Amino acid sequence: MMWWYGPDMNGWGYALMTLSMLVFWGLVIFAVVVGWRRVGRDERSADRQPRPEEVLAHRFAGGEIDEQEYRQRLQTLREHGRHVPSP
Repeated sequence: MMWWYGPDMNGWGYALMTLSMLVFWGLVIFAVVVGWRRVGRDERSADRQPRPEEVLAHRFAGGEIDEQEYRQRLQTLREHGRHVPSP
């Protein structure tokens, strides 16, 4: 009585096998994509230093410096050979 419906797999067996294969490969692909994005994000964020112009603009936007000081410092950066786009 071990094989109730014969020695072959029935329709539910094939359906379960197909579903489990799709879930397995979906999880593998998901893990690879998440890992790839995490490694890429860590490398970009660790290597990139903010440019002096970005720091200056951030300080101006935050109210740490006024417009006159912002323009003076921006001019100083331009005079020392740093290419800064005009505001």
